[in-house]
Amino acid sequence: MTSVFVFKVGRCAAFGLVMAASLAGAHPSAARADALLDETVAFTGEILYLQSNVPGLVIGAVRNGEMAIHGFGETADGGEAPNSDTLLRIGSITKAFAGNVLASLAADGTVSLTQKVGATAPDLGSGADPNVASLRLIDIATQASGLPREVPHKPGPADDPFVPITRKAFASWLKTEPLLFAPGTGVLYSNFGYDVLAIALSEAAKKPYPELLAETVTGPLGMTDTTFEPNDAQKKRLMQGHWIDGKPMPDVPTGAVIVGSGGLYSTPKDLLRWMQWHLDRLGSDGAEVRMLDHAAYLVRDGLNPASGMDESGHMDAMSLAWVVMMPEGDRPLILQKAGGLQGTPSYIAFAPTRGIAVFVAINKFDFAAALGMAQAVNEMIATLAPR
Repeated sequence: MTSVFVFKVGRCAAFGLVMAASLAGAHPSAARADALLDETVAFTGEILYLQSNVPGLVIGAVRNGEMAIHGFGETADGGEAPNSDTLLRIGSITKAFAGNVLASLAADGTVSLTQKVGATAPDLGSGADPNVASLRLIDIATQASGLPREVPHKPGPADDPFVPITRKAFASWLKTEPLLFAPGTGVLYSNFGYDVLAIALSEAAKKPYPELLAETVTGPLGMTDTTFEPNDAQKKRLMQGHWIDGKPMPDVPTGAVIVGSGGLYSTPKDLLRWMQWHLDRLGSDGAEVRMLDHAAYLVRDGLNPASGMDESGHMDAMSLAWVVMMPEGDRPLILQKAGGLQGTPSYIAFAPTRGIAVFVAINKFDFAAALGMAQAVNEMIATLAPR
């Protein structure tokens, strides 16, 4: 049975709830299916909301099939609290979906993990640097491509900022510039790389990447609110993002190219449904895909460089987009990914051997708050699923 509980509270009310829970040692959800899960999610969310000074926050977790989701503040000025059906931009968590697609295509034989990018996208498989010819899908998926974080491009218009990011721009850069290191020898966070990965997978499957994602991941799991192009009804549920200064940021189109690196929209309910699939590690349905997706392919030892991967917790190894954090102290093995786009930082993490996953998002660019929410989630997982 799945239980979803949503609160809307202001800061004063939230403080009162925190104090009441601390003093009374009880919570209104005490009689619910997973009282400890609901208690922990609500309490963690209350503390994060008070600390972060953001307009809105939503946090949810799933454990042993039970789900709890709590929202605080508001999705937009004067609006309702975020809830399980709130639509939000998940930014670079999109990369973990691309890793899932890669695992699916590798499992069915459409591609191999060690396949060269140039095998399906010849224009992106050669360049000024001879190392480009050896660039493999697994190198990109483990952030070991040697590509820079972004392809250099002129700023786009305010209402369509991603329009200068094109396949042609990728190919042009490769023709004139060297990779930052030989593929597979280091780790450096790259949006550029993940958009190249989406192109290569799309070419291999001979269909547009959004269709490929729907066919392999979101469709089979019934994730109807996970999309690159929300419809009018979904847009009415969108959480408004804010810039560092608190000003609202516009909702802008994803376009056709940043679909591998950061363009997805989703909801807490959809994301936790996806996590339930990830946590079914001994289930037969999708078993090979999960094994491929979760495996630690690249350990940190010996990598040079190893940069851009530690913001949400120390990277010990890389899976297919997932940052792997080995067990430490009371904390179990965790796979995690952070995101942030158009004023909406987010973070998702799961402990595959302990059956628990957590998602959290805020609607203002605040780097201290984003780091704090990742730390809180990692600690929450350790609390609910200690070693």
